[in-house]
Amino acid sequence: MKKIIGMMFLAAVSITAVAQSGTNSPYSQYGLGVLSEQSSGFNRGMNGLGLGFRDSRQVNFLNPASYSGMDSLMFLFDAGVSGQTTRFKERGRTLNANNADFEYAVAGFRAARHVGVSFGIVPFTNIGFNYSNTEYVDANRTTSYTNTYYGRGGMHCAYLGAGWMPVKGFSVGVNASYIWGNYSRSIINSYSDKTINTLSKFYTANVTSYQLGFGVQYTARLSKKDEMTLGATYSLGHDIGGDPTCRIISTNPQTSVSDTATYRANGGLSLPAMLGVGISWSHDNRWRIGADYSLQKWSSVDFPEYSVVNNVPKYALTSHLFKDRHKLTFGGEYCQDATARNFFGRLRYRAGVSYTTPYLKINGQDGPKETSVSAGFGIPIMNAYNNRSMLNISAQWVHSSATGLITENTFRINIGLTFNERWFQKWKVE
Repeated sequence: MKKIIGMMFLAAVSITAVAQSGTNSPYSQYGLGVLSEQSSGFNRGMNGLGLGFRDSRQVNFLNPASYSGMDSLMFLFDAGVSGQTTRFKERGRTLNANNADFEYAVAGFRAARHVGVSFGIVPFTNIGFNYSNTEYVDANRTTSYTNTYYGRGGMHCAYLGAGWMPVKGFSVGVNASYIWGNYSRSIINSYSDKTINTLSKFYTANVTSYQLGFGVQYTARLSKKDEMTLGATYSLGHDIGGDPTCRIISTNPQTSVSDTATYRANGGLSLPAMLGVGISWSHDNRWRIGADYSLQKWSSVDFPEYSVVNNVPKYALTSHLFKDRHKLTFGGEYCQDATARNFFGRLRYRAGVSYTTPYLKINGQDGPKETSVSAGFGIPIMNAYNNRSMLNISAQWVHSSATGLITENTFRINIGLTFNERWFQKWKVE
């Protein structure tokens, strides 16, 4: 147990230090940033599918009700990393960027009969951008101005969850999460004419809060070889504080004298209510296919915005900056024989596809929608010491676009390693 706790601590440090540079997307300058894909290695091979999935040898934290199906002899530990390259395109111009990220670290075990427990650290949002644009002030093109945009930060979750099966086929579960993180964004406006003041805007927030998520699953045996599982999840929406602050600094470039005004938004930041439903079908313990639908009620969330009305500046919570986010995912996996003694018989093949609507509104119009596909493998680790662990590898392509805005094409490699140890097996001594 000490080894697992140490690994979880290292994972927390890694996520805090690394995840804040896990994106270069200009869209992360809006709202709480780019929403992270909260799924583990085996889910990502199916493009994040999992609300209706139960697997005794994987930690499926997408639905806490699934914890009740964990193997009673096993202790599971799963950690994952990703690397990606993104091509940004706008008005015929293209730019490439590379990122790497420590994604998650989770663990799970059966605590009692029909009761499973899981805990871990997963990302929630990611912010990372750095770009500038230059325009001319006058028609004679004698004076230009440059706006430089920079931001870093993100939010993370440390969760503890439990799943219980009170009656055969029906399970309930809950995840209690501690959310923490911060962001720092800036817009610096400067002029080629040094008689004009430089105007800088700095936006910051520091979040420490909680989140509660609930899940249910019902599994029905359809025939000797077929079964179907229905799943549903719900997370509470609530205020998370953060003390969002805006500082406006006007600087005379000739004298370096600055005037600073600081504003705070009363009420702070918020999370939306989130609802998900899923279904999966399993045939002969070989084929598993399913579909998920999720809804995040961002339209009910206000966010602080700086504005000037009748020459009076203000920084206050503003509505209609977000819209409800819908996501639909189809996917599945195939394994010839999960108990086979040969490598290829236990190899798992996975694939999935998703469509996601935006949660952002940018200058009054809808932000980027996403289309993504993935394919991957669950590779069994077979040696003299352990033949139950698995290496999960997948490739994912994500296309994000909105009318008149930047188009992003991302190719991502996900790698997750599931350690499966028989900690609770009783040994016979002759």
